[in-house]
Amino acid sequence: MKPRTRARSLALQALYEIDLTGHQHEEVLADRLADYDLEEKLEDFASRLVRGVMPIRKELDAYIGEHAPEWPIDQISIIDRNLIRMAVWEFAVSDETPVKVAINEAVELAKRYGSDSSSRFVNGVLGSLADRKNEIAQALGHPAANETK
Repeated sequence: MKPRTRARSLALQALYEIDLTGHQHEEVLADRLADYDLEEKLEDFASRLVRGVMPIRKELDAYIGEHAPEWPIDQISIIDRNLIRMAVWEFAVSDETPVKVAINEAVELAKRYGSDSSSRFVNGVLGSLADRKNEIAQALGHPAANETK
């Protein structure tokens, strides 16, 4: 597994545990970081993913729900939901990852951790959300949202 993919995997595991148990995200993140042997910059990336997604989960879920209307948000698997949240945060909010890279990484992690249909579902929802990148960025307060890309 590539180093940044490992960092995303750590973030996914942390977000999964938080959703499943309701544990405090800083404690979960610290525990997961202790379990992984990552370089400091990758630990920082994983931490930013978790800390970036946490305060805007409801807003991200609203966008996900619009693009997966046949699935109420609470019926989308925890893995799929968090992969989509992470990818949208990466390409629309942090704007540090190209859209295609964020989607490809989410799809690869869906193949590894999700169900047989997860990769197709994640890819489809993210493909639709990618078309709304600037709108999502603006709604979630990213300063670069007003720039033309």
